[in-house]
Amino acid sequence: MIDFLRGQLVHREKDYAVLDVHGVGYQVYCANPYALGGHSDEPVTLYTHQHVREDAILLFGFATREEQSLFRRLIEVNGIGPKVAIGILSAGQPEAVITAICQENISFLTKLPGIGKKTAQRLILDLKDKLGDLTAGWSNADLASSAVSRPMSGLSASEEEAKQALMALGYSEAEIDRVWPAVKQRAADSDPVDTVVKTALQLLFQG
Repeated sequence: MIDFLRGQLVHREKDYAVLDVHGVGYQVYCANPYALGGHSDEPVTLYTHQHVREDAILLFGFATREEQSLFRRLIEVNGIGPKVAIGILSAGQPEAVITAICQENISFLTKLPGIGKKTAQRLILDLKDKLGDLTAGWSNADLASSAVSRPMSGLSASEEEAKQALMALGYSEAEIDRVWPAVKQRAADSDPVDTVVKTALQLLFQG
């Protein structure tokens, strides 16, 4: 099992990044590749999960141990594979996803890509009592703030979710507003939130 990789980030697409580790290029599927570091010569560390199929060996990468741990909990749930789990992390920050599960917030969970009502209920049933180590040190205020989204008037529900996700990644509202017209040109109204977020991250990265 490959637990982590450290190397130079040499290429990114919407769904994956390529990390050069001592001359070997590893293709690593990530929630938001354009949110990773790599703007300088500093090496990037990705915590990974190695998934073996009959026809492929895939690597999924995460910026933090928390994301890696949550991903591994998610794929233990019946009906949730690696691609769905990475989609969940694309559309929601780990803190928000964990909080929604702990608070049995089905409304939030069913807005995540690939998650219907039955799967949301299964997530809660299977994981609610198994996330204590990931929330250690959280206060009630932390739990409450993770579930609260600041409303943005004049936006559709998916646009608002995408902007909130980008702000959670550290981008200012001004930076997001600067690229938003281009995002709307590239993204269709029917696109899921994670696709909109990835489109915006690509534009933000390009400057």
